[in-house]
Amino acid sequence: METPQSPALRSYHSWIANETLEDYSLRYAARSFRRWSPFVIANTALGGISFLALEAIGGAITLSYGFANAFPAVLITCLFVFVTNLPIAYYSSRYNIDMDLLTRGAGFGYIGSTITSLIYATFTFIFFALEGAIMAQALKLFADVPLVLGYIISSLVIIPITVMGITMISKLQMLTQPIWIAMLLAPFAYIAIGHPDTLHQWVEFAGSEANGRGFDVLALGSALGVLFALSIQIGEQVDYLRFLPDKTRENRLRWWAAVIAAGPGWIIVGGFKILCGSLLAVLAVSAGLSRSTALEPIHMYIKAYEYVSADPRTVLALAAIFVLISQVKINVTNAYAGSLAWSNFFSRVTHYHPGRVVWLIFNILISLLLMLLGIFQTLELVLAVYSVIAAAWIGSIFADLAILKPMGVSPPFTEFKRAYLHDFNPVGCGSMALASLFGIICFTGSLGALAQAYSAPIAFLTALVSAVAIGVATKGRYYLARPREPLAGSQKATIRCEICGLDYERPDMVHCTFYERPICSLCCSLDSHCHDVCKSSGTMLETSRSRYFGRTLRSKIAPHMGQRLLKVGGVLFSLAVITAAVFLLTFRLIEPSSLQPHLDSGSLLLRVFLALLPLLAVGAWWIVLSHESRELAERDLVASLEKLRQAQQELASNERLAAIGQITATVSHELRNPLGTLVTSADILRRSLKDAGEPAMGELQRLQRNAWRCVRIIEDLLDFSRKHSLVFAPVAIDRWVEQQMSEQDKATARLVTLDLKAGCDVLADSERLRQAFSNVLANAVQACEGGEVEARIAVTTERRRDRVFLSVVDNGAGMTRDVARRVFEPLFSTKAFGVGLGMPLVKRILEQHGGDVLIESQAGVGTTITLVLPCAVARPA
Repeated sequence: METPQSPALRSYHSWIANETLEDYSLRYAARSFRRWSPFVIANTALGGISFLALEAIGGAITLSYGFANAFPAVLITCLFVFVTNLPIAYYSSRYNIDMDLLTRGAGFGYIGSTITSLIYATFTFIFFALEGAIMAQALKLFADVPLVLGYIISSLVIIPITVMGITMISKLQMLTQPIWIAMLLAPFAYIAIGHPDTLHQWVEFAGSEANGRGFDVLALGSALGVLFALSIQIGEQVDYLRFLPDKTRENRLRWWAAVIAAGPGWIIVGGFKILCGSLLAVLAVSAGLSRSTALEPIHMYIKAYEYVSADPRTVLALAAIFVLISQVKINVTNAYAGSLAWSNFFSRVTHYHPGRVVWLIFNILISLLLMLLGIFQTLELVLAVYSVIAAAWIGSIFADLAILKPMGVSPPFTEFKRAYLHDFNPVGCGSMALASLFGIICFTGSLGALAQAYSAPIAFLTALVSAVAIGVATKGRYYLARPREPLAGSQKATIRCEICGLDYERPDMVHCTFYERPICSLCCSLDSHCHDVCKSSGTMLETSRSRYFGRTLRSKIAPHMGQRLLKVGGVLFSLAVITAAVFLLTFRLIEPSSLQPHLDSGSLLLRVFLALLPLLAVGAWWIVLSHESRELAERDLVASLEKLRQAQQELASNERLAAIGQITATVSHELRNPLGTLVTSADILRRSLKDAGEPAMGELQRLQRNAWRCVRIIEDLLDFSRKHSLVFAPVAIDRWVEQQMSEQDKATARLVTLDLKAGCDVLADSERLRQAFSNVLANAVQACEGGEVEARIAVTTERRRDRVFLSVVDNGAGMTRDVARRVFEPLFSTKAFGVGLGMPLVKRILEQHGGDVLIESQAGVGTTITLVLPCAVARPA
C-alpha cells in the first residue's frame, strides 16, 4: 500500500456551506440541525396539502365519470396511498433522509435512483405549474391581472421564501395554517347545515362519460388512473419528515403521531379536499358554468362562498384570499421539493453541485414554461399518463420496504452513500422499467378497454410482484457493493471531511479507500477521479490511485467524454429552458393591432428560437470548458503545492537520515569495542562455568543474546545510512526464490509454501534483493508467532506485463490502517526490540531497482507484502 497523497481540496460556494439555504439537500439531515419539535415538522409537512389541484382533480373525475364512480375511486385511492406511503414515511423519518436518498438503498442503486429523481422532479414542476395557473386565474378574476403576468407573479413570489428552506417554510405554514383551515371548512359547514339538498344533487350527478349508467367498472378504473398519480405526494411529505428529531422513549408517541399524520395521513385531508372539489364542480356546472370554468378552483370557491355571504365583492375577496393562501402554501413545498430532486439528479450525472438555490430557480422556470403552454387545460391526460409511471415507482419502493426488508433480502437499514452502493440494482430499476412498459402498453388500449382503464393499478401490481421476484432471485446481492466499515478514530459526534475541510456527523461520513481518509457523502458523490474503485479489487485501487497521483495531469483532469457530454447537455437544457421562457413570454405578451400586417408571430419566434439553439450549444460548450479550465488551473496550483510539500518532507527526511548517519558513525565506533568485549567475555565465562547450573548459565546466555542484538542494531543503522551502489544483472526470479528458501532454517521452511509462476528474469542486485526479501520474510515469521491459528506463509511470484510481483502472504496478527500507513517511516516500530529500519530499507532497495512495495493488511487476519520488480526487458531508471 502506497502512502496516500493529499487530494485537491474541494471548495463550495458560500451558500452550499450555509445549511439554512442548502438544507442538507444531498445528505443525511444532521441531528444538530433538527431542532424543531414533531408538531412543527408535522404542521409544516401538512401545510403542503393545501394544493387546489386536489379540488380540480376531484371535480374533473366527477364531471367525467359521475359521483357513483368518483366516490369509490377516492376511497380506494385513500386506502392505497395510506398503505403504500406508511413504510416510506417511516424509513425516511427513521434515517433522516429524503426521497432520493431513500430510493438509492431501496432497490434502485446509486445511479439507478436518478430515474426516481427525474420522476419526482417532474411531479413537483407539473403541480407547481398547475397551482401557479390556479393562482394566476385568481389574480385575473380579483384584480384583473393578465394571465401571463399572473404566471410570473405566482412564480417569483415563491423564491424568497423557499430560498431559506425549512427555516422559513415552517414559519409560513405555522402562521397560515389556522387561517387556511378556517377558510376551508367554513363554506362546507354552511352548505351542510343550511343547504343539505345540495348533497343529494351531488350524489345523483351522473357525469358526461357515464351515460347515466351509474357505477361502471371502466369508469372506476379511469378515475383511479387519474388519482393514482397522487401517491407520489409522499415525496414532498418526507422532505420535511426527515427533519424529525430522533425517536426516544420520551417522545415516541409524538414521533409516531407526526410520522403517521404528516406521512400517509396526508391523504385523509387530501381525500376530503378531493370530495370537496367534486361537490363544488357539480354545483358550478348546475349553476350554468361551462365544464372548463367549473374546474377552475377560483370559480369553485366563489360558488362555495356564495353560501356564506350574499355580497358578490365579499364572496370574490374571500375566494381569492383563500386561493392565494393555498397556492403560496403548496408552491413553496413544490419548489423546495423540486430543488432537492434536481440537486440529486445533476450531482450524480455531472459530478457538479452549484447549490440547491440554483436548482430552485431552474425548477420554477420549467414550471413557468408549463403554465405558458397551458398545462391546466390538459390536467386529466397529464395525470393519467403520469400515474402509470408513479404507480410503478411506488410499487417497487413498497415491495422493498414492506416485503423484501422483513424477508431479509434487502438490508434492514437504508444506505445512501455512493461508496457502498452499486450503480444499478435490478430489483428497483428492473421492476419499475417492466411495470412502466407494461402499464403504458395497457394505457394505449392495446390489451383492451379494461386493461386501459386499470393501467395504473396494473403497473403497481406488476412492479410489486417483479420486485419481489427479482430480489429473491438475486438474493439481494445488488444492494451493497461492499460491507459498511466503521470510521477509525475517536467516537466524537462530528468528523472532519478531509476533502472540503468541513465537519459532519458520523452517519454522513464514509472512509474513502481511494484517498485513504474520511470524506463526507457530498464529496463522495461529486468526486470524478476515483471511478468507484473502492468497490473493486485492491490491485485496481492501487492502479487507479497511481494513475491519479501520477506525473501527468491529463489522466486526472480531463473527464470522460460521456460525462462531459452530460454536463454540456445539462447546461444546454438549462439555457434552452431560459431562452424558451423568454420567447414564450414575448409571444404571450404580443397583441398585434388590426393595422399590422398578418404575421404568424408564433412561427417566427419558433424559427428564431431554433436558430439560436446552435449558439446556445456553443455557449454550453464554452461554459463547460471554462469550468474545466478553471479546475485545471486550480489543480495545477494544488499539484505544485503538493510537490513543494513533498520536497520539504524529502529534505527533512534527508536531513534526519544524515543526522542518523553522523550519530551512528560516532556511536558505533565507541560501542563496538565494548560490545565485542561483552560478547567475548560472556562466551569465555559460559565455557569456564559449563558445570554451573541455573540461573548463572541462563543469565550469561541472555547477556550474550542482548549484546548481539545491540551489534545488529548498530549494523542496521550503519547499513541504512550508507549509500550502496547496485550491480544489476538478470536474475531468474523463480529459481532465485527457491535458492533463498533453501538457505532458511528448518523452522521457517516448514511454515512456507511456494507458488512460483513468474517464469522470467528480473534486473536486480542479488545481494541487496536478498536483504529486502529476508527482512520481509522475517517480519512474516514474527507476525505469525504466538497466534491462535496454525501459522502459514505463502511466497508467490507472478508476472503482469513488464512487472514481476513477489508476494509474501502470512496469516499473522496483521496491522491496523494507521500502522500500515507508517511502516515505511524510519525508526517507527511496533516491536519491543526493533529499531524500525527494516521496511524503510526494503522500500529503498526496491526503489533503487525501479520497483515498489505494496502492503495489504487487516488486523487479526494477516498481511500481504508485495515486492514489485521490473522484468529484464526494462532497465530501471
